[in-house]
Amino acid sequence: MRNKASTTLTLVLLSFTLVLSTTLVSSQSSSPSSSNGGDDLIDQICKKTPFYDLCSTILHSNPLTPKSDPKGMALIMVKNIEDNATDTLNYIQDLLKKTPDQQLEQQLAFCAESYIPVVKYILPQAYDALNQGKFGFASYCISDAEKELDACNKKFDGNQSPLGDRNGIMQKLVDVASAIVKLLLNG
Repeated sequence: MRNKASTTLTLVLLSFTLVLSTTLVSSQSSSPSSSNGGDDLIDQICKKTPFYDLCSTILHSNPLTPKSDPKGMALIMVKNIEDNATDTLNYIQDLLKKTPDQQLEQQLAFCAESYIPVVKYILPQAYDALNQGKFGFASYCISDAEKELDACNKKFDGNQSPLGDRNGIMQKLVDVASAIVKLLLNG
């Protein structure tokens, strides 16, 4: 009898402990002083971009994202564009080495020539401009990067582009960064 009462008491204590710990964890995660307050700002900003899910995923997944600084969020987005552009440029260069098709080679070479200034000059200038609070120039640089992407895309008009998915993602990233920079411009 004593053993059964002891087991019941243990189960009650375990249940109470579980309920108490669950309550404490949920009250801490909904507390306004928790880090979720910054996540709310990320969500507010991302809702003002054309691709909320992409924006939110990038900013929430990057541990360096400042949770309360829109300028820092714009810097993260520009850095993400630069990383993707560098990866795409490397991909283009690999395709150039492998393609036997002369027309495709010319199209890819054109795209490489479009991506090189984006990677080496345009996006680093956008990043520096954001750091210095020169949001107008940063916006200009991002627009310039978008023009280079458009030029590459147009080279494959009517043909199936081996860069279609990559250029599509780049376009979305540019649109998100542009929207965040416009928010900074409008104060």
